[in-house]
Amino acid sequence: MSAVLAAELTKVRTLPSAWAVVGAALVADVLLAVLARDDTLRLAGADGGIPLGQVGSLMLAPVYVFAALGAIAAGSEYTGGQLRSSLLATPDRARSFRAHLAVAAGVSAAAALVVVTPAYLVQHAGALGAGTLGPRDAVTAVLALVSAYTLVSVLAFGFAVLARGAVVPLVVLVVAALLVAPTLRGALPQVIALLPQDAALSAVGTPEGPDALTRGAGLGVLTAWVAACVAAASVTFARRDA
Repeated sequence: MSAVLAAELTKVRTLPSAWAVVGAALVADVLLAVLARDDTLRLAGADGGIPLGQVGSLMLAPVYVFAALGAIAAGSEYTGGQLRSSLLATPDRARSFRAHLAVAAGVSAAAALVVVTPAYLVQHAGALGAGTLGPRDAVTAVLALVSAYTLVSVLAFGFAVLARGAVVPLVVLVVAALLVAPTLRGALPQVIALLPQDAALSAVGTPEGPDALTRGAGLGVLTAWVAACVAAASVTFARRDA
């Protein structure tokens, strides 16, 4: 198993697109953090201007750039005959899938820590310096962000296996987050609250909508989505891609 893991890690590590995704997500996160580090920038709202840092859907938007990391890790198997080579090297498809999943999750978690930590420190430097934000709360917030980023990336990984490519899952996630959720949140708030994008917002402590989940429930719902998608991808990989 270690040899399979090492080979998969080498593949992901040497993909220029993977590095580009991490870099783009880092830049986007830090840029938003710089803009949101005080209440100067506000978005118009029914109750007056809303500080940029309190607009959860905007501050979490880079997660959909980061999700491409998981999608690329899976989708790259379906380009240039890579899947055939992988299956020849590891005929046990269950083991092969576990290796792909483990590396995608591990790389996503490590990259998420690199992406979200600098941005969080930039955005909350004032509060940390003034003592209004304690180290424990800061660590909790960073871990919540890392968890959300990792889970969304693994969700994209599962979608990519099902779709046999990286593009479709990213389109689905972005459309659901930017179009479907805002459009239907008023009409179907309880349903939208259970979708991955709103669950992620709740998990990081920036819930949206009247029926938004608690932070713990949001993390649980997002984890359930990931588990279901990965389970479906595992079955599909073993049968369809045999």
